[in-house]
Amino acid sequence: MHTVAIIPARGGSKGLKNKNIHPVAGKPLLAWTVLQALASTSIDRVFVTTEDQAIANVASEYGAEVIIRPPELSGDKATSESAILHAVGVVEQDYHLPVETIVFLQATSPLRKPGDIDRAVEIFLRDGADSLISVTKADDLTIWESKEGEWTSLNFDYRNRGMRQDRPSQFIENGSIYIFKPETLTLFGNRIGDKLSAYEMEFWQTWEIDTIEEIDLIEYYFNKKHLADPDVNQ
Repeated sequence: MHTVAIIPARGGSKGLKNKNIHPVAGKPLLAWTVLQALASTSIDRVFVTTEDQAIANVASEYGAEVIIRPPELSGDKATSESAILHAVGVVEQDYHLPVETIVFLQATSPLRKPGDIDRAVEIFLRDGADSLISVTKADDLTIWESKEGEWTSLNFDYRNRGMRQDRPSQFIENGSIYIFKPETLTLFGNRIGDKLSAYEMEFWQTWEIDTIEEIDLIEYYFNKKHLADPDVNQ
């Protein structure tokens, strides 16, 4: 049985054209996630699922194996779960690899420190979970919602704010690392099952790339945290 990383990367992007292969800190965006997955000692094989030849070329160049995704799983309304389910089928049937654990990594959330993926897998196995999400603590966020002109505080009581440190801890699903069993995906049609665990990351690792403006922010953290150093993800 194998642990495989699956990285979905579509060619279409409305917010930032060719987002998955846009240059970030000296490499195509997708390359960082591929290199991080290849550096993990917990992952046996790394696959990129895409319908785009340019993305496939980048994935291959940096060491991933490529699964060509059919057009019906590549549109704006296609879910990541459908692409991953297809990829698992290809891995098991064409590569003859029985998959025990799926590590789903999003290329648009590349701010992973060395060891993050391995530590997340360790927690997943230790907890006997069927799914895991990466999270960041959101203690300083006070969230409001507006409905028909009426404002409501969602994660705190504005009438009784109290001390920040006395509020219960809340967490953001940061989209960087998901781990789950194939049967979780087939049973629920979802990356999250019945027994969920979590891997906590630092707040700066919450940021992801959706627009051109966020590239400067991601590059700032890559440089500040030395994530782009030659030996970090090699």
